[in-house]
Amino acid sequence: MRVLIAEQDHPLYAQLLGEAAPDLEVLTSGDSAELSRLAADCPVWLGQPDLLATLLRQGHQPQWLQSTWAGITPLLAEGLPRDYRLTRAVGIFGQVMAEFVLTYMLGHEREVLARLVSQVERKWDNRMGQSLAGRKALIVGTGDIGQSVAEFLLPFGVKLYGIASAAREQAPFIEVAGLDQLGRLVGEVDYVINLLPNTPNTHDLYDAALFKQFKPTGLFINVGRGVAVVDADLVEALKEGHLAGAVIDVCRQEPLPQRHPFWTAWGLLLTGHSSAPTSPELMVALFVQNLRAYQAKQALRGEVDFERGY
Repeated sequence: MRVLIAEQDHPLYAQLLGEAAPDLEVLTSGDSAELSRLAADCPVWLGQPDLLATLLRQGHQPQWLQSTWAGITPLLAEGLPRDYRLTRAVGIFGQVMAEFVLTYMLGHEREVLARLVSQVERKWDNRMGQSLAGRKALIVGTGDIGQSVAEFLLPFGVKLYGIASAAREQAPFIEVAGLDQLGRLVGEVDYVINLLPNTPNTHDLYDAALFKQFKPTGLFINVGRGVAVVDADLVEALKEGHLAGAVIDVCRQEPLPQRHPFWTAWGLLLTGHSSAPTSPELMVALFVQNLRAYQAKQALRGEVDFERGY
């Protein structure tokens, strides 16, 4: 079977895939014209959505496409075909995302950035740091990644709450409520961690009205999608003290424009969409698992419902 790889690090992916599945004919290139030529005769594609969306626009189409990203927004653009099977990367981002979230939660409790300022100002900063034990965290989006983040936070004594498309029982969460309960729960927790995908229902959720319901001591961490946040409302909410701070990994426009207010917003830390890089080794293992299921006409992990957008 022929497999097309469209990735920035395509030589590494080709090497790993060749080692894991030597029966495959792996085709790839760093040249866009050559990639387009190869795509015409490959039924299976593996790669990043932005590069593969270009091939779709050129009139090429696979039978099955495996994204190396958790998000597949470029492939859902208007006018692109949807009559093929699409799977997104699942089961490979949990630990690295949890490490990111935990880093900034601990940093918030220990006031790391404030201590750095004190050091620059040559002030002896002997304030006592706080613990995560007993803190409440709301994970907005309790799917594959949200579940992993929750399991990593549990040993630290964090009390876990969640938001999903509908209320449900889900361990280790104390409560998983529907999206309509977001306003209630943000006011009851110390951390709000957004992991929602980019769908029409998740745009502009975090607006002025919602930020006013946050705890003044709360920290907002956005590792989902930038479109979930009304940028100006977040900047104003931080200025007015409706929440203590924000860690923003994802933005509406990336890279962020030089004149964007996030650069100078009080209490806001930008992390440049670095929270959960794809591990080529884990990604190839997932692809091979899905490939064998595809060949056996079995269910694929992470298969996307085009109507839902994830």
